[in-house]
Amino acid sequence: MYTVVLLSGGKGNRMQESKPKQYLLLAGKPMIMHSLERIDRLPEINEIVIVCDPLYRDVIKQMVKEYNITTKIILVDAGEIRQESVYNGLKVVSNEYVIIHEAARPFVKEGEFQALIDDSESNVIYGYDISYTVLKGNDFVSGVLNRSELINVQLPQKFKVSELIAAHDIAIKHGDIYTEDASLMFANSDQKIKIVRGTSYNIKITEPIDLLLGEIIYKDYIINRK
Repeated sequence: MYTVVLLSGGKGNRMQESKPKQYLLLAGKPMIMHSLERIDRLPEINEIVIVCDPLYRDVIKQMVKEYNITTKIILVDAGEIRQESVYNGLKVVSNEYVIIHEAARPFVKEGEFQALIDDSESNVIYGYDISYTVLKGNDFVSGVLNRSELINVQLPQKFKVSELIAAHDIAIKHGDIYTEDASLMFANSDQKIKIVRGTSYNIKITEPIDLLLGEIIYKDYIINRK
């Protein structure tokens, strides 16, 4: 069996809204519920750990009840940064394997979660080819990256819990901060991490324009391409 750690602790300041983006409506329902409903339909997942701001615990409980989510839900407090939030979630996982996902990525289909579960490798992530030129630099260009060697890292991601926690422990010991867990594990372990090709529809809702695009993606990709 599998646990999903669903990250829902972001403040969403760039959305310029009164509440975090993951609780805004997308296609008529709170964004977080798009992921929760699909995860809830997968029989191999018997536990969902939602990492959230304590202020939104009651909001999530009400949503879970309203949308009839039957999978066991565990609520955990978010940390100050994403890395701390993941670690907090991992500490309460009861299964050998975990799938990490973000509530702000509402366009992942059930089949994409299932593909991670069915993959024989222990650590598997989604990545999408980068189609644009990427330069290094701040005020001035300092280098050119070869886009054929790069991927746009996406979620969900599957990991063996013990291996990911061990990598987190090393990162904490060194005081290193990472923005997602594949890079953290790569830098702090010798474990293989398999890349599965994702899709361009799997965007993260970050800014107001993403929410507008999200309505289009939902109608075209989720409804029309089931």
